[in-house]
Amino acid sequence: MLSCDICGETVTSEPDMKAHLLIVHMENEVICPFCKLSGVNYDEMCFHIETAHFEQNELERSFARINTIQIRTSDNRKDNTLQCRMEVNSGVHSACASNHPKISAQSLPNDGTLKHKAFYSENLTESRKFLKSKEKEYDPSKIKGSIYETMYSPPECPFCGRIEDCSQDMENHVKTKHADLLDTPSEDHDQPLYDCPMCGLICTNYHILQEHVDLHLEESNFGQGIDRVQCSRDLELAHQLQQEEDRKRRSEESRQEMGEFQKLQRQYGLDNSGGYKQQQLRNMEIEVNRGRMHPSEFHRRKADMMESLAIGIDDGKTRTSGIIEALYRYYQNAATDVRRVWLSTGVDHFHSSFGDKGWGCGYRNFQMLLSSLLQNDAYDDSLKGMSIPCIPKIQSMIEDAWKEGFDPQGASQLNNRLQGTKAWIGACEVYTLLTSLRVKCRIVDFHKSTGPLGTHPRLFEWILNYYSSEREGSPKVVCTSKPPIYLQHQGYSFLLE
Repeated sequence: MLSCDICGETVTSEPDMKAHLLIVHMENEVICPFCKLSGVNYDEMCFHIETAHFEQNELERSFARINTIQIRTSDNRKDNTLQCRMEVNSGVHSACASNHPKISAQSLPNDGTLKHKAFYSENLTESRKFLKSKEKEYDPSKIKGSIYETMYSPPECPFCGRIEDCSQDMENHVKTKHADLLDTPSEDHDQPLYDCPMCGLICTNYHILQEHVDLHLEESNFGQGIDRVQCSRDLELAHQLQQEEDRKRRSEESRQEMGEFQKLQRQYGLDNSGGYKQQQLRNMEIEVNRGRMHPSEFHRRKADMMESLAIGIDDGKTRTSGIIEALYRYYQNAATDVRRVWLSTGVDHFHSSFGDKGWGCGYRNFQMLLSSLLQNDAYDDSLKGMSIPCIPKIQSMIEDAWKEGFDPQGASQLNNRLQGTKAWIGACEVYTLLTSLRVKCRIVDFHKSTGPLGTHPRLFEWILNYYSSEREGSPKVVCTSKPPIYLQHQGYSFLLE
């Protein structure tokens, strides 16, 4: 048996003594077990004990010598009891050392450190009180008997005070009930340690670590729950703001679209502001108010207009005849820089009036085209006995063609209504009307430019081939039998004669 010179601890082997010195005295602060002196190294503490506490040190050495004698002379039962007592004493010191704050401070929280420190200080204080009482009661004549009685008393648990019948039962009790206090961390300890992945706490038991991590998760889930509630509120607010912004944007877009649509309606005569008759009367009233028309002239023109609308025939006041003959004479005699000219068959020109100014070009071009067809004998079967209709009559004729099933798409775009409006018409409406009159015609679409800078050379080539297919090698000015071409370009219509 070996006895520690500092604290009197007895161990069974030299490696245990080295471990005891390393754990209890070398790694921790060296404190005198008799007078609480601290702040010195190991050698100085040994010198202090040998000089200042010689009698107490001799007492501890006597304990060790008597223990050695008793161990050698006792039977197996007494030997086992003494050995158990030594193991329990060693376990107490080991437990104290294992819970010293210097060892556990890195892995335990502050409250745990304080608990272990209190445990260590309490046991150290009890040891010191025991030594002082032994010093006062020191009597060489009685020491053998007192130690004998202590050695053979029933073993008592140093942790909870439980008393067992034998050392084996006490050993089992300490190992099962106080195993956590007997575990001494060392470099060669095989017990696995578990680090908390969240706070770094070291646990020796996996289940404790699991419960510890569960507490972290519950706290995190609680915080996440609050965050989710706040996040949900933020998302709801953001969604409401987005909906409000979308509503305002759609409202603004709808307002702009409505403005553009109304502008187009006004431009193309679909704004329900009246048709040919209303515009004719309004413009003549303006002329009278400005002094450019006499009131009697106003009433005369109004009467003529009402008569024309009643019979559906143009009054001829905007009609000009002899256009082709005039062009023939001009190009034949005056236009010396022109090499070749092709003219259509005879056609009368119709210009705009107060009633259709700004929107009636499509109707006037149809009147000119129809005047040419009426002068061509090839169309007598379809147009025989027909007169040039006025603009409101042309609108009525197109509506009748729609009712017969011609051009349903065009009818839908114009709301199946032309009378009483200033709606523009183009090549499709003229085609619909001529087809309903059994006049053979076709639409040729040049939907994109075929030359640089948006020009249409193929369009002019097609027009040249249309007129020059007859009488090749003819004179400079040629009057053909071909009717004029109705041309629509960018919303406006023209008649190529």
